[in-house]
Amino acid sequence: MSKLKLGIPKGSLQDATIQLFDRAGYHIYVHSRSYFPSIDDPGIECMLIRAQEMARYVQDGILDVGLTGRDWVLENNADVHTVCGLVYAKQSFSQVRWVLAVPEDSPVRSVKDLQGKTVATELVGVTRRYLQEHGVTANVEFSWGATEVKPPVLADAIVEVTETGASLRAHQLRIVDTVLESHTQLIAHRAAWADAAKREKIETIALLLNAAIAAHGRVALMLNVKKSELDAVLAVLEALKRPTISALSDPDWIAVNTVIEERRVREIIPRLKAAGAQGIVEYPLNKVVL
Repeated sequence: MSKLKLGIPKGSLQDATIQLFDRAGYHIYVHSRSYFPSIDDPGIECMLIRAQEMARYVQDGILDVGLTGRDWVLENNADVHTVCGLVYAKQSFSQVRWVLAVPEDSPVRSVKDLQGKTVATELVGVTRRYLQEHGVTANVEFSWGATEVKPPVLADAIVEVTETGASLRAHQLRIVDTVLESHTQLIAHRAAWADAAKREKIETIALLLNAAIAAHGRVALMLNVKKSELDAVLAVLEALKRPTISALSDPDWIAVNTVIEERRVREIIPRLKAAGAQGIVEYPLNKVVL
């Protein structure tokens, strides 16, 4: 099989993507002034590509597979195979939103109020379709960046991406509506997906990336408990399915392993101790295969 050509999104998603691959077991090394990172898998060849362009290059077969947002797949009307969704973003493991926003003192209260107005955005195609769906005719201008500063002098409204809304609030902008919810997707060239060997490689990458995302915010707990106190310990524990229980050399004691949300640890460990658990060990997780 020829090497699998993998597109890594350059820009805001780059660091988060490389960290995600690292947790999945693939170590990617970005070299200064090079658009061809190295990876510790001889069957993969990496290239840095802007997320905005990724879908087009995957569609054309220049790349076999790549990571980009659902928003840019829709913006480019790209004919690609969506392997899976990967819910992570620049700052968090969550979806992002493209929102319609206006200055706080703007009279615009709904999309209908934009008739004849000017909207600045990087997501031109999606925004035009959104306005058409609402029966609104407006001038949609492509924004090269710094979109938040354009209203009210250069535009009446903007359509901009946000995770938390903090940047919009900092620029005294008010959200009117959500235009599109988006998350990162692993997309493949249709011919590459049809190739059995490449498809197996792509599915392995998808499995491990999803496992790394599933592990985020979770930790494993290991503890020992007397059989007579097991029910009290199990009443405290929360697991993905059920705790794993195994025998110890002392027939009166058993070992318990489970996975819980990290934010619950400080609450649960004291309760486990009070219920009779001993030798409690917490350890991090890189991957959880559901």
